[in-house]
Amino acid sequence: METQQIKELILKELPTLMQQDSGLREWVLNIGRTQFADKAVTESRFDQMMRVIQQQMEEDRQSRERQARRWEENQQQLLELERKSDERWEEIQSEWKENQRKWEENQRKWEENQQRLLELERKSDERWKENQRQWEENQRKWEENQQVINEMLKSIRNLDKKYDQTLGALGTRWGLHSEDTFRNALSGILQEFPSGVEVIHVNEFDDAGEVFGRPDQVELDLIIRNGKLLIAEIKSSMSRGEMYLFERKARFYERRHQRTAHRLIVISPMVDKRAQEVAAKLGITVYSYTDEVNLTD
Repeated sequence: METQQIKELILKELPTLMQQDSGLREWVLNIGRTQFADKAVTESRFDQMMRVIQQQMEEDRQSRERQARRWEENQQQLLELERKSDERWEEIQSEWKENQRKWEENQRKWEENQQRLLELERKSDERWKENQRQWEENQRKWEENQQVINEMLKSIRNLDKKYDQTLGALGTRWGLHSEDTFRNALSGILQEFPSGVEVIHVNEFDDAGEVFGRPDQVELDLIIRNGKLLIAEIKSSMSRGEMYLFERKARFYERRHQRTAHRLIVISPMVDKRAQEVAAKLGITVYSYTDEVNLTD
């Protein structure tokens, strides 16, 4: 019989034989005691193992409770984070929509401005072309006028000498260089103004020599309008020295009559450039033509 068959036979018949044969049972138990603990020792070990298991289970229970509390806390924190995240997300969404609206509005305005810019460029080009055309037209007319003017100037230059000779002869013959004649003519023109102007020619003697540095006659023209006194010098020409002299004559008249002139006026068609500078420095108003005189100030 083979070994495997023997093992199977023993496993099959041994339990029945141990129940029927006490000696065989004792013999088998003795053999097992060398390998396994007895009942008391086994129960003691079992109790210890159970206590260890119970302790381990208690520790596991406490650990699970702690884990459960932590999980619950984490759940609460997670829910709070989710709530805040949702709120922040809504804010971000709202801000994004607002930014999107502003961007679209700015885009619309940019497009409108772009259209305006294109329109302005178009109009600017049209105006530039029109100005260019007008400039070329004006340039052409100017050149034509310049040609006509040059021809006229040429004719005038040819007549200059003749006119100078003619005017010189007339001046000598009719006395146009006389200051009295010129003054009387302009005084008559001023008196015809519709504003009620009175022109008075005064001739006073400066016995102290304040004006000329020695006693002499001082002649002045006074213009009276609405009670205001204007001291005038009416001459066919005016030099720098004559401008200073007029100012001294006017101050002489003011001191003598204790009256301040409202304005000092020089009326002359020929005023030297240096005389103009002196007039500006002394506050004297200069008129080149009688019809330019303004007596309303």
